[in-house]
Amino acid sequence: MSRQKQAISHSTRERKRAEFSGSRRAGSGRKKILLGTLVAILGVGGYIVAGRSNGQASQARPISAEPGPSGVRIPLAELEGGKAKFFELRTENNKNIRFFAMKSSDGVYRAALDACDECWAAKKGYVQAGDDMICRKCGRHFHSAKINEVSGGCNPVPLTRTVADGHLVIATSDLQAGKSYF
Repeated sequence: MSRQKQAISHSTRERKRAEFSGSRRAGSGRKKILLGTLVAILGVGGYIVAGRSNGQASQARPISAEPGPSGVRIPLAELEGGKAKFFELRTENNKNIRFFAMKSSDGVYRAALDACDECWAAKKGYVQAGDDMICRKCGRHFHSAKINEVSGGCNPVPLTRTVADGHLVIATSDLQAGKSYF
């Protein structure tokens, strides 16, 4: 091969190498953008899923509580299994008083407002994790067996309750006494 042909061949090779390297870099940039977009989408999706599993969105909508002559009556069978059930009582002036009831791990039926003396203004209430109720504002954990036993601070505000005729009964007046929390 002549020197001139070798020079042309070498310069052609260099030009193609430069073109290939340039397109490779451009492709790499596009890949980074696509990867970044995918990570952002997965991050937002994870945030939404985590938010729903750690907050009120994961709770079923509170059950509307209808007061009877003796108060709100919740069938004991609905409270089996250790899961807190959340309720809402609408007052005459359309204020919703939220509360929960449960059968704790020690076999006692318990009830409390979905609020506490410390964090009530945030109106976030509690969420259940295992045998604990967790304040959704400050994150403090309260063992279910302590509900109605301990009051004040960030403990759920206890509600007086009785068991009668297969129902947990909470006097409407006791629920309405807690309306200032909501």
